[in-house]
Amino acid sequence: MKTYLNIDEVNLKENKAYWTAREIQQQPLSWRKTLKTVQGNNAQIMHFLSPLLMQKELRIILTGAGTSAYVGDALAPHLSHKTGKLFSAVSTTDIVANPELYFQKKTPTLLISYARSGNSPESIAAVKLADEVVDNCFHLVITCNPEGELALGTHNNDNAFSLIMPEETLDQSFAMTSSYTSMLVSTLCIFTPDIKQLEQVAACTEALLKDSLDLIKSQAKNKCNRLVFLGAGPLLGFARESALKTLELTNGQVLSYCESPLGFRHGPKSLVDENTDIILFCSTNAYTKKYDDDLYDELVKDEQALSVLKLNPEFIKQPTHLDDIWIGLVYLVYSQTLSFYKSLELGLTPDNPCPTGEVNRVVQGVTIYPLNK
Repeated sequence: MKTYLNIDEVNLKENKAYWTAREIQQQPLSWRKTLKTVQGNNAQIMHFLSPLLMQKELRIILTGAGTSAYVGDALAPHLSHKTGKLFSAVSTTDIVANPELYFQKKTPTLLISYARSGNSPESIAAVKLADEVVDNCFHLVITCNPEGELALGTHNNDNAFSLIMPEETLDQSFAMTSSYTSMLVSTLCIFTPDIKQLEQVAACTEALLKDSLDLIKSQAKNKCNRLVFLGAGPLLGFARESALKTLELTNGQVLSYCESPLGFRHGPKSLVDENTDIILFCSTNAYTKKYDDDLYDELVKDEQALSVLKLNPEFIKQPTHLDDIWIGLVYLVYSQTLSFYKSLELGLTPDNPCPTGEVNRVVQGVTIYPLNK
């Protein structure tokens, strides 16, 4: 009988946890398949992107709603640094509410839209608003659903291109897991490909999911009602997504928070009490790491938190250097797995932690208003 996250299929299905467990565990394989997807479409991708990237004034916006927005949050600082192009992350929820604050009419813009289903009302509206406000706008849609409205909208459209993720990344669970990481990996493979780091991260994550599940399950038993994730640079985007996974999978029973290590001292640290677990995503950048280590030492010395965990290359047994954007994937899978086990520990059903329907897999009830009318 198959097992996922060390729980057999029958047990998972009885507890409405099958899809979440399977989709967390499948990620290393999905990342390798995502690389092949990008490689197989490379000629078409470059035919679309190359003329755009030659434009000196091009603005590149990474967008999505909820978890999909956090793809851009993690990627933007890394891509800007590595490519010399200005990448910015702006959620579709911000764009839809204030399009004229985020779009510049005369500035050529590439809008990269991330979406699991491609049917969220704000994601569809953001694309339409971009075309309405910006004179010279282009769209790269990265989605897990070939039948979603975002993907279908690029057909026969000269200013748009869709890249579809591997089939299994169209997550069936409520919480986005493999969809998030695969869309992020695809973007790295397009703009800053690094096959060696991808394979190292995939292998390291497989080892984590084989050797560290008992440790993660033990942490899930901590009687915390607050969980804080801290990370700098790209790792702040991963911390933000980790906090959302905790909030979603525990149906709000565990309140979660994210911040940068330096920012945490400026007020947010006041939330720490004896019921707070803190997880620090440590940078592999030697300079940034000094600030991570200082805060870790301070938090341990304070003796206020229930626990303080430092995730770093030594913890995940990664002997060679990985950029933060890559090692962050391993940290995130740790956090996804912790949130999964904590959901079960609370007696919830991870595949649908909010069965009463106040929160849905695809957002509902959003009214999109016409601009300037």
